Formats: sequence, structure tokens, C-alpha cells
Amino acid sequence: MERIKLHDKTFRTFIPHEEIMTAIDEVAAKINADFRGCKDIPVLLCVLNGSIMFTGELMKRLDFDCQLVSTKLSSYEGTSTTGRVKQAMGLTADITGRRVIIVEDIVDSGNTIIELKEILAGHGAAESRVCTLLFKPAALKREVSLDYVAMEIPNDFIVGFGLDYNELGRNYKDIYVLDEQ
Repeated sequence: MERIKLHDKTFRTFIPHEEIMTAIDEVAAKINADFRGCKDIPVLLCVLNGSIMFTGELMKRLDFDCQLVSTKLSSYEGTSTTGRVKQAMGLTADITGRRVIIVEDIVDSGNTIIELKEILAGHGAAESRVCTLLFKPAALKREVSLDYVAMEIPNDFIVGFGLDYNELGRNYKDIYVLDEQ
């Protein structure tokens, strides 16, 4: 089992790259089934920085035209959520009247998704759906509707495949969990 050290913490392999790719294949198939043949051009909203790798892999698997738009929100400091969501960067395109697929790396408390859906509604989105690579049901504090979930995981702190610990670890192709040993 591979271990990595980031800052003052050690992490061990949790989800190998192949499993992540299989989960993305499966979630992309569900999105394709819902959007195949659509006449409009949906917006794929990459929530920076964490979902960059997931968005890139997901886009390669979609068989309908879509526009890539980004935004940046933050709610984490270190290994825990602050409970406050800050919009660090606004939307990179006009989404008025558009269907938006929010692409998130992880949904835990639900705060970011609720805040983001409100932001999109305020910008005139016709509809917003949520696609997340990872979902931590045990961490959920607010009721959220998730349309596409690639994987459910326990409420552990993880890094890799876009997820970070104080800005390190995003570049790993596997997902690692905090190793308390």
C-alpha cells in the first residue's frame, strides 16, 4: 500500500486510479442517457480547483455538445470545512437560460452545493443538476439533491485526483485517505 506525506500528514492509497476511471465511465453513461440528442448546449460547470481532473475525464466521455464554464468556491481550511462558503471567482460565462451540470469533486456537508445552486439561480440558469465524483453521506448537514454520484465514501479526509490538503496532493492519480497510524 503506497503512502504519501503532505505537509505534516501521511496518507495511504484508498481508491486506485482504475476504480476512479470505472466510476467516471458509469456516471458519464447516466449523464449521456439524460442529455443525448439534446437541442440546447448544456453548461458543464467545473468547480475549481478540486474538480479539474474529474471534469477533464468526464468531458472526454460525454457524447453531446457542452460548454465548459468555471467558478471557484472555498469552504475548507486544512482538513476540515469552515461551514462558510466563499465565492473566490465568479462564473466565467453567462449562463442565463442555460441548463447547468455542476461538476464537483466531493459533496460532504452540502453547504457548497446549496450555495452554488443559489448563485446559479441568481444568474438565471434554467436548471442545475449536480454531478459529484465523491459523496460522503455521513457528513451531510443539509439536504441536497444529487443527480449523479460516481462513488459514495465514508467520512474520511482524502486527497488526490484533484483533492488537496492545504493545496498539496491534487496531482496524484489515485485517491488517498489520511493514515492515522
